[in-house]
Amino acid sequence: MAHYYTLGKIPHKRHTQFRKPDGGLYSEQLFSTEGFSDDYSLLYHCHPPTQIIKTEPQIDVSPIIAEEKMLQHRCFEGFNLKPGGEFLESRVPVLVNNDCHIVLAAPTSGTSGYFYKNTDADEMIFVHEGSGTVKTQYGELPFGYGDYIILPRGTIYQIEFNDDKNRLFIVESFTPLRYPKRYMSKYGQLMEHAPYCERDIRKPQDLKTYDEHGDFLIRAKKKGMLYGLHYGTHPFDVVGWDGCCYPYIFSIHDFEPITGRVHQPPPVHQTFETNAFVVCSFVPRLYDYHPNAIPAPYNHSNIDSDEVIYYVDGDFMSRKNVTRGMITLHPAGIPHGPHPGAVEKSIGAKETKELAVMVDTFRPLMLTKQALDIENGNYVMSWAE
Repeated sequence: MAHYYTLGKIPHKRHTQFRKPDGGLYSEQLFSTEGFSDDYSLLYHCHPPTQIIKTEPQIDVSPIIAEEKMLQHRCFEGFNLKPGGEFLESRVPVLVNNDCHIVLAAPTSGTSGYFYKNTDADEMIFVHEGSGTVKTQYGELPFGYGDYIILPRGTIYQIEFNDDKNRLFIVESFTPLRYPKRYMSKYGQLMEHAPYCERDIRKPQDLKTYDEHGDFLIRAKKKGMLYGLHYGTHPFDVVGWDGCCYPYIFSIHDFEPITGRVHQPPPVHQTFETNAFVVCSFVPRLYDYHPNAIPAPYNHSNIDSDEVIYYVDGDFMSRKNVTRGMITLHPAGIPHGPHPGAVEKSIGAKETKELAVMVDTFRPLMLTKQALDIENGNYVMSWAE
């Protein structure tokens, strides 16, 4: 969900004649992720966006489930995932359920020679290492360290990296990814108490129109299958568009932390939400300022949520032996909290430099085969040290 924006040339009224310099009609396309019932954009193409000239056999890319049910804390060393491959083939699902897939990737190249479209899921791509540009029908989105790239389902895009050193934390959401409702006014503006505002949202820029015929491959994912669809015209043949459904970027470095006299609960870190999970950003911030405050988080029970934390950078006061790219899973049903000694150690501390992304799912997650390959098996006993 984003706010109204427009780029390029559009007609005065929607659904009316919009003609090219040679007198032909531009082809209008309505783009929405929830039918005709929610936010949408209107795109104007040089050619109809429907001209499939060839298809390829589908490929099964469904996650391979290793453990469907569990009740113990788990830890995975994300940077043990070896770099290599282009953007799609480098994506490795780690934790999944019917609402979302949590994926790691360490691509050494982008989507050269093809375009990509996830028809099932909104994508949130968090950039841990690397930089580059996402190219879409809506324009271009330059990205770098700490950026959340938000791509509504069905967005056709290419991604280019500036070099071969890239680390991505990706969440595929099968329900729409939104700003939290409590941050929004009834008319859709981000309110004063929100930890970010519209100025922090980076929208597509530099719209380029490719009025070209040829053979253009779009790799489209649907229901765990990857399809190869060849189109007769370039998918980025848009001359203009407007609306409220489009890709954008928000930087974790622009998230303004909410603090208090005593320890604040995780919802103050919330950044995005869906009907099935929330995303939170832990950023550098001042600690609590009550004279007897305990900065370390209190022990808490996850009765309704599986808690996943992806550690990005900095020092983590509540955890021992944290590494960059580490993922911890604290499943619903058992309590968890600071490691031994962390509570006393935190008293008197004035600030934290931690940087992390948290995903709390409302239904249990399952482990993939690839998750077991990078698991730190000692983590479950780390509270007994």
